Amino acid sequence: MPPSPPLLGTRRAATDPSDAPASDARDAFDAALDDAELRTARAALAQGRRQAARSLLVHTGDDWDRRGHRLTVLARDARATAWAGDWLAAEPGSAEAATLLALALVHRAVRGDEDPGRARDSCATAAALAPADPTPWLGLLLLARAHGPESALLDAFAELRRRHPEHHHAHHLMIACLAERPGCGRAEAHEVYDAAERAAAEAPADSPLAVLPVVAYAERYRVLAATGLGPADPAASRHWSGPRARRVLGASFDWWLEWEHDEHPRRLIDLNHLAFALTCAGRPAEAASLFQRIGDHATPEPWAYAHRDPLAAFRTARARALGQG
Repeated sequence: MPPSPPLLGTRRAATDPSDAPASDARDAFDAALDDAELRTARAALAQGRRQAARSLLVHTGDDWDRRGHRLTVLARDARATAWAGDWLAAEPGSAEAATLLALALVHRAVRGDEDPGRARDSCATAAALAPADPTPWLGLLLLARAHGPESALLDAFAELRRRHPEHHHAHHLMIACLAERPGCGRAEAHEVYDAAERAAAEAPADSPLAVLPVVAYAERYRVLAATGLGPADPAASRHWSGPRARRVLGASFDWWLEWEHDEHPRRLIDLNHLAFALTCAGRPAEAASLFQRIGDHATPEPWAYAHRDPLAAFRTARARALGQG
């Protein structure tokens, strides 16, 4: 995805699992998803034991999507700033500790509890300690998404892609940004769809960015519903019935059938988006196969678009798709 033209705005209500405030309905979801090793390390860190987290990140190596996911989840905890500060004091120069501290400060800044400048400086420190790691730039991208300026958003995305061109989380954030731009002309001609399809086409065949066009439709629906340009009930919207939407859904579902063995750390987010879109499009048989794979691992996006209680919306859709309701 090439650098995008200027955005109309960067701030929006948080809908990403990694930057959601800790006090809303999303608490019903565990941002760790099905990463059992991450949950174990997080529990140990909560008890003041750093070794599990250190070992987890060392063994994650340069699996940048997994590293970003794991550090972001650890950083969401309210105690993460203290954890990382103690860790960095004990191990000065630790890139893992510095990046955890940077992301923890970013999440605090996104929530309005921290000076964005301090978070920005911390990300720069982490980036200097690990020049090849895109994760500190993910922190800067999250920060710019909430606070701007627009140039910082585009710069962070460019630096992040220079280190990992198929970065999953970063592309989701940028698609959310593009979806907020006003449309012009035909509904299915919005630029967010072009950007998502271009990124999917340029990615390797096994990349989960294949599902990015579906994410673009879900994000655009979020904007339409929030601005009153679409019905509050996503299943009642014609948003999912156009020829381009049907093609995107078919291609993404076919990709999942071929690559369902993929162990990408954020694959459940893609499956939730795809299940959501198939449910809205009235394709319960295909949605059911995804719900069976997802199990109980619902993610806040995109079910938060459908209902004030995302978990209830997920369970209702799953029951209907599986013929249980």
